[in-house]
Amino acid sequence: MSASAVSPAIRTATQRVAMFSVATSTLLIIIKAIAWQASSSIALLASLSDSVLDLMASLITLFAVRYAAEPPDAEHRFGHGKAEAFSSLTQAGLVFASGALIGREAIAALLHPRPVDHGLAGVAVMAISIVLTMILITAQTRVLKASGSIAIAGDRAHYAADLAANAVALLGVGAATWLGVNWLDAAAGLAVALWLIWGAIGVFREASHQLMDRELPEEERARIVELATADPRLLGVHQLRTRASGPYVHMQMHADLAADISLAEAHQIMVAAENRLLEAFPAADILIHPDPRGLAEKHGGMFAAADEG
Repeated sequence: MSASAVSPAIRTATQRVAMFSVATSTLLIIIKAIAWQASSSIALLASLSDSVLDLMASLITLFAVRYAAEPPDAEHRFGHGKAEAFSSLTQAGLVFASGALIGREAIAALLHPRPVDHGLAGVAVMAISIVLTMILITAQTRVLKASGSIAIAGDRAHYAADLAANAVALLGVGAATWLGVNWLDAAAGLAVALWLIWGAIGVFREASHQLMDRELPEEERARIVELATADPRLLGVHQLRTRASGPYVHMQMHADLAADISLAEAHQIMVAAENRLLEAFPAADILIHPDPRGLAEKHGGMFAAADEG
């Protein structure tokens, strides 16, 4: 077996972007709260509530990425990566609850529209929110490409939804302020609520895939087989099983080797295969079992049967 910890550079970058997320959420809460107090806009209230939950989710993400990056220990031999999936589940629950509460307020405001005061301040705040959110999403995307962190992915999905929500809120506040169409402010708040609920469902689905040990995508499985069998002495791979756990990837497989080679040569072939895989998956935990081609009896129990089925 071979295991590789998350590199210090990736760990540092992931934690930094998580802290940046916390700082951005805090700043947005302050300016949106001031603008909402002045305007009483439903769309702004929706956006403010979302930012409060963003802060809570970002704090959870910050803890999760730090804990998940810890190396395996005696009590957690497979590492702590699933902390990220639990973090994403918590985020999804918070966002779903936020969307439901905002939707209720928006429907009440649609039934009883009221004017928006100091709308210019609301428009300015939403414009600032859009710019700050775009900067944060750009930073998260860059880190996500390097780390594959599901917690950062959940946080980015969260803020991508916010970006669209802020744009809708901006239109609603602007329409209510300059066109006098007050119901559009409430309609914008309802649109934000529905967007949040949809985003929460997506985050929940991705987190549940990790917690249920769903296989990696087919293209990644094909890449693993291609790398493992790049050496012609490794004749084939079967019973390949993979799963993701936060920043880590776990993979195990049976490798077909010529029946007449020595144990030392078999070991050398498998170590070389592990090294090729680690180049493509630096934070991988790899287990390869050698089988003498043509002489290996059926083995592996129910998991082998599931793999063959």
